[in-house]
Amino acid sequence: MDKIRTAVVGAGKMGAIHAKVYSQLPQSDFVAVVDTDQKRAERLAKRHDCQMFADCTEILDKVDAVTIAAPTVNHLELAKIFIENNIAVMIEKPLAMNVEEGEKIVALAKKNDVVVAVGHSERCNPVVQAMKRLDIEPKFIESGRISPYPFRSTDVGVVLDVMIHDIDIILSMANSKIKKVDAVGVNVIGVEEDICNARIVFENGCIANITASRLALKTERKVRVFSRQAYLSIDYFKKSGIVIKTDPNIDVVEWVRSHKEAGDFNLLTVNWPDLLHIEELEIDDKEPLRVEQESFLRAVADRSAKPEVSAEDGLAAIECAEMILESIKKHKWD
Repeated sequence: MDKIRTAVVGAGKMGAIHAKVYSQLPQSDFVAVVDTDQKRAERLAKRHDCQMFADCTEILDKVDAVTIAAPTVNHLELAKIFIENNIAVMIEKPLAMNVEEGEKIVALAKKNDVVVAVGHSERCNPVVQAMKRLDIEPKFIESGRISPYPFRSTDVGVVLDVMIHDIDIILSMANSKIKKVDAVGVNVIGVEEDICNARIVFENGCIANITASRLALKTERKVRVFSRQAYLSIDYFKKSGIVIKTDPNIDVVEWVRSHKEAGDFNLLTVNWPDLLHIEELEIDDKEPLRVEQESFLRAVADRSAKPEVSAEDGLAAIECAEMILESIKKHKWD
């Protein structure tokens, strides 16, 4: 099979990571880096032995698929150029600045029958992939994502910069329309919110509580999932997790019941971890961005396949994010 000619638009931090992965994938022929900052583009292109350009229109006849890792405000403008020229696009999260622009990208993709993926790389985190394989139906999801101020993505607040990861994951897990959103947020350093907590109620009864902060003194990315099938405690950052499944623990419940009836059950002397059947989550330690790009290029090569996160998925995440931002505005502090 012929290799897919790839390029990266935007030579910043994320663009450099995408370029590295594209240059390593066997199905990718990494041909170009595009950035209006020509010196930055030249440095990255030299690192991967490819061409550099200052204008994306210069590569339209040279590529089959591109990743857009430019500021969010430019996503629609750049995506439009490539989609209208039948070039597949992966857009770094978030899909667009707002729902209106996101809808335009989705409409363009459908009209031109072009693959458009969104770079929600956390969906490709090995822990999330392992959680997906369990095929559970969550009833309550509690997610926290905190980190020090990154001094990047200053054009958006913590909801579109950080919380959007968990919004995307939670939407895919809940698999239901949103019924209600309540949120509170505070801006401390910038104009946009730096801390946010949101509570999402879904039509199927699932409830999600999400906290995101870019003002913490440490980095932490954790989620807990309650379901009838199992309880999960996950650490995205450490790539680890535990699962307490319902079925193997039915005997424990019976054991407790029988000892209570016998009158020799002492809650204070019971070591619950010894009683419960606790499993370590089976995790394949693959690089999320590599999984993401492999999925994207697979969809480019085989139109019956879908990227890990589609344009429609990315739009749903923005719609939820806007509901959260609207709720923040409505919240009265005084």
